[in-house]
Amino acid sequence: MVTREYPGELAEQFGRNLKRARRRVGFSQEELASVCNMHRTAIGLLENGDRLPRLDTIIKVASGASIEPATLLDGMGWYVGMGHAGGFFVS
Repeated sequence: MVTREYPGELAEQFGRNLKRARRRVGFSQEELASVCNMHRTAIGLLENGDRLPRLDTIIKVASGASIEPATLLDGMGWYVGMGHAGGFFVS
């Protein structure tokens, strides 16, 4: 799906990926937040798709969950427009 309303859809996909990764390692939101030196509510906002993370946050959370940062970006990308504007997509 190509969208120009990317922040919401990208944030939701990131949240799904983060929740899946956190559960795989068996962490609660509090435990992941602790190893990432973040507040639990920040993890909750990310998982619920209420916040689009910065690059440093992606790296920090991936490290805390012992995964590659790319795992948190799974299913997201940029559609290159040929002769017109591209757009973000979530698959």
